[in-house]
Amino acid sequence: MKIIKYFFEFVIIISLFCIFKIIGLRNASNLGSILGKLIGPSFRSKKIIKENIKTGLGEIDKQKESEIINDMWSNIGRTFAEYVFLKDFKFNRTNFDHMKINGTNHLDEIKKNNEPVIFYSAHFANFELMAMELDKFGIKCAAIYRPLNNYFLNPLMEYLRMKYICPNQIPKGRMGMREIISKVKDGYSIALMVDQRVSEGPRTHFFNKPAHTTTIPAQLALKYDCKLVPISLERKEGPNFEMTIHEPYKIEKTGNDEEDTKNITLKINRIIEKMILENPKQWIWSHNRWK
Repeated sequence: MKIIKYFFEFVIIISLFCIFKIIGLRNASNLGSILGKLIGPSFRSKKIIKENIKTGLGEIDKQKESEIINDMWSNIGRTFAEYVFLKDFKFNRTNFDHMKINGTNHLDEIKKNNEPVIFYSAHFANFELMAMELDKFGIKCAAIYRPLNNYFLNPLMEYLRMKYICPNQIPKGRMGMREIISKVKDGYSIALMVDQRVSEGPRTHFFNKPAHTTTIPAQLALKYDCKLVPISLERKEGPNFEMTIHEPYKIEKTGNDEEDTKNITLKINRIIEKMILENPKQWIWSHNRWK
């Protein structure tokens, strides 16, 4: 039964969180890396991961493929361990500067103009830090998230996200879309990940293969004339990161909303593809992206 499975998952995760908190951020991140590489492969299909890598990177040698998969699980494990230190990241309570941000001039301009934009990225490094850093910079922002299936664990994750990542959290889905529109009308920028498969999105080419893709950025850009702002995030060493705010850009309207939505979404996918090619070891290849 799911309820029993979810409960035991909850107990195990809370136990690990307690251990991580006791041993400190750096040690926890390193332990998370080890656990990710050991345990991670048992939770996701190796076949899907290898097929996804082939779709994205083409034919590569087995050693490089193994390195990418191994480093992917390492990064996922580190990210998992770092959840209990979100407070430390938020209020800079660590004894080192964990984040270098490039392109702060773009954030300054966004704040100065006081107009909502759409920040988008993919599941790289510790992806939760993107919205956190925007909030710390003083950007009036709301973040879109996917609720966890585990209903014991989800309230804890929502609490952590609202308290330490971004106070304005909007769940994916139709009800969430209403809240997104309300936030944009109130002058809030929106931050979201665009690399996961969505059930209702149209199929748009991603690495030259059709994949269900969210059209939320395109819809908002067309309706509210919002600029789009790509963000890339890279884990440098352990719990150290580098985030780059790329130049905001306006979309071109032709008057054909359907065609414009398709072209805007395709451009977003192209930008995410480039990020993945530059940093393949830290993207989550385990998603069944092209289902």
